[in-house]
Amino acid sequence: LAKANYNVGIGHTFGFLKKDPLGDEVTFAYTYENAGSGFWHSDLATDTESVGIMKNFALPPGQRVTGYTWIQIGLTSFTGGPQVQNRFYDGESVGAIVHLTGKTSIWMQETYNKIPSVPWYTTSSVGYTWSW
Repeated sequence: LAKANYNVGIGHTFGFLKKDPLGDEVTFAYTYENAGSGFWHSDLATDTESVGIMKNFALPPGQRVTGYTWIQIGLTSFTGGPQVQNRFYDGESVGAIVHLTGKTSIWMQETYNKIPSVPWYTTSSVGYTWSW
């Protein structure tokens, strides 16, 4: 079923990493995911704090649409039980960005998520970005 999941992140592109095959943008993100029966919130929720590296690349023929890969690691906290359970998090994403203006864009991504002791799963996301 559809769920309301939330993500907020910040990243910075470093010029000296432009030739790095893994990425040139270092990111920090917080994600809240609802895994239970409710749309907004349930007892089966997780909070994830992660650090990652993102690689942006142009998609022909113009600069209006770009693609990216994003590798993240972090800590996921399962908050639905009698006590919080912390687990290592590994997320690997591929996505596309539609640049609306020089400072705004809409992005779409698919993420492969792996947490030890939990079967892997994928998430599809759509979001809005404002850059300053």
